[in-house]
Amino acid sequence: MATQHHSSALPVPAVSPAYPMAKPGYGKRSTRGQQPVTPDDFALLPTRERYVAGFVDHLPDGAEMGIKQLAKQLPLYGQQAISTSLKALSVAGHLRRVRCPVGAGDETRWVFRTFWSRTARDNEWWTAYLATENASQTAAPTATPEAPASPGPAAPVPDTAQTPPQTDNLTPEQAPEPAPVPHQRTPPQAPAAEPAPPTREATSAGHTGAAGHTAPSPAYLALARLGRDDHRLALSAHDCTALEPLATQWLDRGVTLDYLTSTLTAGLPTQVDSPVGLIRRRLTDKLPPRLPATESTPPNTPTPTRRLLVECTDCGRPGPPEALPDGLCRPCHQTHTTDGQPSPDPTQIAAVKAHMTNLRTLLKPV
Repeated sequence: MATQHHSSALPVPAVSPAYPMAKPGYGKRSTRGQQPVTPDDFALLPTRERYVAGFVDHLPDGAEMGIKQLAKQLPLYGQQAISTSLKALSVAGHLRRVRCPVGAGDETRWVFRTFWSRTARDNEWWTAYLATENASQTAAPTATPEAPASPGPAAPVPDTAQTPPQTDNLTPEQAPEPAPVPHQRTPPQAPAAEPAPPTREATSAGHTGAAGHTAPSPAYLALARLGRDDHRLALSAHDCTALEPLATQWLDRGVTLDYLTSTLTAGLPTQVDSPVGLIRRRLTDKLPPRLPATESTPPNTPTPTRRLLVECTDCGRPGPPEALPDGLCRPCHQTHTTDGQPSPDPTQIAAVKAHMTNLRTLLKPV
């Protein structure tokens, strides 16, 4: 339902229930400590900015905040007008665009968020607020451990401190066995001897073993697939078994299957008379060097500090909050303060003055 405004601003359209939501972690994020909704919200803004601000304020958290999507929902203005309005709302202290890394290790990705405040805030407040958000995200654990399942109300855990039954007058043969405690978690019994994992040699021997049920090794499968990828490298089962130890040496040195396959199939002649001889020669001559084992990261290594980066509302340039006052980078902020006109170059001003002086001299009567 649309909210009535007692100002000269255009009425804010009702938010459609089908308004697209951003992916988890993206989109609009409302700040804490905002004042209640009043009819005088955004009263000091121009008509267009007041209209856009009222619509954004009605969006739920997690809503998509892209310029194209806002332009679709606000047909009165195009994408350029929406972009200019968002920049004005950033300068007024209602909006900040932020990017921050999430994840760990190689799975780290950048998440883009738009923080929104109905109450106008100054740069100092935004800097402190974003610093608090950064500290909370850094201290938050990457994964929350699952809590142990609690027993249901119908089967409470019995008290283990209760008095055991009297069995003093019973013989060892007549003594009853202790009854199992319901829902009692007992650790699984470790096997007497855990079988060792199969080695590459054992896996390779499985191709010719009597049982015939051992899965082929990755090196054997890579060699067997060469003929399907290129008919010039068709190998028999005997050829794959003979070449498997050589291909296993490649995999033991950290080479991937894709790298192994691309090396064996690169630059083939038009006709291959002996595929097994060509593959054996390449496996032997192009064997990669053995790299030293990389040292593991010590457990007490401090985790790198993750910091929120404010994104310029106009051009999208990232930077720390204190380096982007009003949510704008230095060039965009300078352009905004000069009403879109960049400051003139002093050299050009001097050249224009010299040219005008020369013209006045030429116009003087002789």
